[in-house]
Amino acid sequence: MKVPEKAPQPLSAADVDRIIEMGWEDRTPFEAIEAQFGLAEKDVIALMRKMMKASSFRMWRKRMTGRSTKHLALRADDMDGFKSNQQRAISMNKISKR
Repeated sequence: MKVPEKAPQPLSAADVDRIIEMGWEDRTPFEAIEAQFGLAEKDVIALMRKMMKASSFRMWRKRMTGRSTKHLALRADDMDGFKSNQQRAISMNKISKR
């Protein structure tokens, strides 16, 4: 007997924006998106295809193809966080100077 899957929760506009932002980030793996929003990689791709301009989607797909940082299993062992060392720290709604 097959157990019915739980119906996905509708995404708010803020959720969709965050998913697209996380999709564009090099160091945020698809597994992190799935853990936070319950969307598998194929669902993220479908969402981005639907919500982005065609040219932007093609540019994103070209950029993401073969990128090892988007998959936890393909990452280097020394890469443990989602945040780049080069990324500026944000504190009190202002970007800190280096």
